[in-house]
Amino acid sequence: MKKKILGRALIGFPVGISIENLIMIFISAVWANGYFVPCVPDLISTMGNQLNAVIIQNILCGLLGSGFAVSSLIWEKEEWSLLKQTGIYFLAVCVIMLPVAYFLHWMEHSFMGFISYFGIFVLIFAAMWITQFITGKNSVKNMNKKLSEARNNSPKN
Repeated sequence: MKKKILGRALIGFPVGISIENLIMIFISAVWANGYFVPCVPDLISTMGNQLNAVIIQNILCGLLGSGFAVSSLIWEKEEWSLLKQTGIYFLAVCVIMLPVAYFLHWMEHSFMGFISYFGIFVLIFAAMWITQFITGKNSVKNMNKKLSEARNNSPKN
């Protein structure tokens, strides 16, 4: 299990940085009028300069990626109910995501800023969960159909 955790963490770190950079490119393309904005201005102010802000953001996004990757092991606990897996996974990613988002100034530093960010996070989580659930349900349905067809087509003794 320790080997699996370490493997996921090592894979998740560069994935987290890559996703963060893609998001920054997208945000820059949509809202920055032809300029690249590597992080939010409030983070630059807090860190003293853009380089420090980008370094901290990349490290924290790498840790975020590692955290999400390691947390995905929860879905492999087949003895747990789907409700238990979902609840524990949600709590784990909240504990990882919310402090990072606060520190990197991805949310306004106020009660309403936190509530707004948390609400968006819950909506995205729910949409992704529902999509995965429907996809999984359809996969099981297709596998059962193929098994049934294979049984019906196999020679009888």
